[in-house]
Amino acid sequence: MSSIFLRIYGGLLFSLVLVSVLSGIVVTIVHGVRLAEYREDMAQGTFRLVSEVLAAMPEEQRHKWLGEWGHKLSIPFSMLPLERSDFTPKEIEQLSLGGIDVQMLTEKAAVITALIDDRWLLQGRVAEISEQMASGTIVFLRHLLSHYSADERVTVLAQRSGESLSFPVSIVHSAASLTPLQNTQLQQGSIVTVLNIRDESLQLYAQMKDSDQILHLGPLKLLNPYPFKLILTLGLFVLISLSLAIYILVRGMEKRLRKLERAATRLSRGDFEVRVNVGGADSIGRLAMAFNAMADHIQRLLSLQKEMIRGVSHELRTPVARLRFGLDLIADARTQEAREAQLEGMDQDIQELDHLVDEFLTYANLEQGTPTLRLKRHDVDKVVAQVVGEHLRLQNRVEIEHIPCNVLNPRRFVEIDRRYIHRAIQNLVGNACRYADSKVQVRFSSTQDTCRIDVDDDGAGIPEEQWERVFSAFSRLDDSRTRKSGGYGLGLSIVRRIMYWHGGRALVSHSPLGGARFSLVWPRKQRH
Repeated sequence: MSSIFLRIYGGLLFSLVLVSVLSGIVVTIVHGVRLAEYREDMAQGTFRLVSEVLAAMPEEQRHKWLGEWGHKLSIPFSMLPLERSDFTPKEIEQLSLGGIDVQMLTEKAAVITALIDDRWLLQGRVAEISEQMASGTIVFLRHLLSHYSADERVTVLAQRSGESLSFPVSIVHSAASLTPLQNTQLQQGSIVTVLNIRDESLQLYAQMKDSDQILHLGPLKLLNPYPFKLILTLGLFVLISLSLAIYILVRGMEKRLRKLERAATRLSRGDFEVRVNVGGADSIGRLAMAFNAMADHIQRLLSLQKEMIRGVSHELRTPVARLRFGLDLIADARTQEAREAQLEGMDQDIQELDHLVDEFLTYANLEQGTPTLRLKRHDVDKVVAQVVGEHLRLQNRVEIEHIPCNVLNPRRFVEIDRRYIHRAIQNLVGNACRYADSKVQVRFSSTQDTCRIDVDDDGAGIPEEQWERVFSAFSRLDDSRTRKSGGYGLGLSIVRRIMYWHGGRALVSHSPLGGARFSLVWPRKQRH
């Protein structure tokens, strides 16, 4: 479950970083656009006035005049021939209609261009829209208006405001908002600047020299780089983006959990073929893998249960029938020797039943769950020799040869559960003795990483198409390995399961002796 929360937190963190980056990019773009528009709005009136004055001035006087007023306006002006510019005909047409071009160099610098006439362009590098530029503009306006009479100034200014200027300019006779000190400065010819912090605006006043008229410029709206609407919009964008990211993450996990829920419902109704196809390496993906493994295990257990029921019912019939027949014969026996012979046969049948039950219980323990393996380092070659010795004492029909291991002593010691490995070798050797004609060979070999036990016999062998089938529970082949040889069809299944729990495999192949070779291969070091 923790990985789910980690995935959610990781997704949210990624989304937050992504949204923050996008928001930063948006803020930068919006701020750049707003700054360019603000520069254009504030500078275009000044540039239009300067270009109009230059257009009416002889060319030989323009450079000197530009140098003088460029210093006063805090703008380094220059004149550029039109043919050397990069403007398109459409852009030149827009400049001829009174427009200006703003090219942002950095956040605090821009090149502004206006058209003087059909040959020259006016260019100025504006570092920032400062109070000095605004003061220079009102001084420039006062200089232009000084060439007109007091009565003409209002008409000229009204005409200029409609054609050239982009900011409000008017002539007043008194400034009630100024303090006495500011009025005194105004009468002395100084430019008075009034900053209104609440409205974020700037107003400038200049006294005309030859009258009591006051030139009023403004209010000029100051640029707020982070206005409330922009911050609100970005905040809503971040919240909506994070909400969408959370919805996508939770929605995807909800769909996957619904698949698990539907599969669990079908499994509870008896559909053991159901599996969940949910990818991912998080907790839900591991839960789906565990569910599929559980379904496989349940399905295998049910199949095992059916096989066990069929096998037990089939295998018990013969010894039980012999016992019943033996009881009938004892009842009919007339001599003590006949009764003892029947009792001895019944005792063998009971031993067979006991062995059958032991095989069933061993197979069920290995098949149904994880058996408890007591792993210790043992000399496997000694275990092989012990099994061979036990079989030599029990029968003398075939020759059983133990080929000693010729590897170094440390490699013969392997991590095994001695009881189960002994049982696996015992089953293979017993199986080989039943089907061999005259000889059985058993050998153990070891490498740095794996161990191997081979049991060869010189019997009829096993066809290749039957190699996989011989390890199935309760299976018997129809050739020389028939029911006459004994066994219940569980020995090789037990061997394979023992190898499975040791991390190895049980194999069958052709033997150099002419019969079958059964091999056990497993790693020297077990995963605890």
